[in-house]
Amino acid sequence: MTIHDLLRRRAAEAPDRPFLLFEGREFTHREIDDRSTRVAARLVRLGVRKGDRVAVVMDNRPEFFLAWLGILKAGAALVPVNPTLTPPEVEYIVSNSEARLTITPKEFEAGFEDDPATLPEVGPHDLAAIVYTSGTTGKPKGAMLTHANYLWDAEAIVKAAGMTPEDRFVCILPVFHVNAQVVTFLAPLVGGGSMVLLRRFHPLELLEALAKTRATAFSGVPTVYTILNQLPGAEKFDLSRLRFCICGAAPMPVEVFETFERKFRARILEGYGLTEATCASSINPLDRRKVGSIGVPLQGQEMKLVEGEIVVRGSNVMKGYWRNPEATAEAIRDGWLHTGDLGRIAADGYFVNSGRKQAMINRGGQKVWPKEIEEVLFAHPAVADAAVAGVADPKYGEEVAAYVVRKSAVTEAEILDFCRGRLAEYKRPKAVLFRESLPKTATGKVQKHLLRG
Repeated sequence: MTIHDLLRRRAAEAPDRPFLLFEGREFTHREIDDRSTRVAARLVRLGVRKGDRVAVVMDNRPEFFLAWLGILKAGAALVPVNPTLTPPEVEYIVSNSEARLTITPKEFEAGFEDDPATLPEVGPHDLAAIVYTSGTTGKPKGAMLTHANYLWDAEAIVKAAGMTPEDRFVCILPVFHVNAQVVTFLAPLVGGGSMVLLRRFHPLELLEALAKTRATAFSGVPTVYTILNQLPGAEKFDLSRLRFCICGAAPMPVEVFETFERKFRARILEGYGLTEATCASSINPLDRRKVGSIGVPLQGQEMKLVEGEIVVRGSNVMKGYWRNPEATAEAIRDGWLHTGDLGRIAADGYFVNSGRKQAMINRGGQKVWPKEIEEVLFAHPAVADAAVAGVADPKYGEEVAAYVVRKSAVTEAEILDFCRGRLAEYKRPKAVLFRESLPKTATGKVQKHLLRG
């Protein structure tokens, strides 16, 4: 099956059932299927052929999904582009992917749908998207993901979360990212449920949408939960239908996890994944969660450690990086995707993410993992956000620095004293640098190289 085969099945089974809700409008299975077919016809008439790439530069709006489905029906692959990138950054992705066309909201405003045309046959192992990584080190690389990659991962998430047609996901993450594409779009489509699309993450807008649409789930990054924890007046919203919340993209501090569950009386399913494995590789089962871990592998996913690094193998692993055989060979060895994330396996089989391999701080030969220190910092009542990184030191090579966003008055000395009873001397920050905010990617990951800069 392809992604658009799944849509056609839903349109045949329940044509008038609303699937996508956006700013007061409902899009049914039939409307999405019909309109995306017209987008495909337009693309074919503009010269798009099977195997081509089509870039989509768009914020969160239904037209993104109409464009993606139309691209797939035309036999091409989506190249999603973050609309907040600078023109040179956009140009690099469009040029590197050799996209035949670029679609923006303006094309839809001018009318981007045609009468039906003859469309090509598409198979499950054809490319569905080339998703470019964030490029925090060097130029972004395009992960080649197939229809089979996407659908396998979505089906595994549906099984792990026990999703049913009654589930309704609110999408707050950017649609150019695989988390939004898989967790909040494809998983509800696979499970027979529905989705609510928001233009952006705003804490009050999210809570209003959850209450108004009687949504059962949403997916966010740790930053989202940190912000919600600090939001006053949240108790006035009726979130009685909220069944679970998914967290991924970066490790979640335990303090943030526990505060959210106490405040909102909703269960968090923390998982783990990366673009190169389509989205998710592990998740905490609803009935046997282990706080502070990234859970157990999804059914059918293989995970293990190689010299402390998490590696994965399965039907969700990308074909490789677009026209970059060297990077592909480095990432995928003997069928195993090397994630670049360090971890450990507890005695009960649950995985724990220790952070990025490159983020490890080498202090005079002693290894320091930033996540361990960040957990301590988040436990301080005056800390709203925190990140730890290594800085150059003439004596030890690297020293530990903490970057902190305050939610109430606190001094460097007070934070250092707080760490003193909780961390060994070599792990304790030697400096606390206060910031108004931490630089983050669009998906909520702290850009530590910018902190150090």
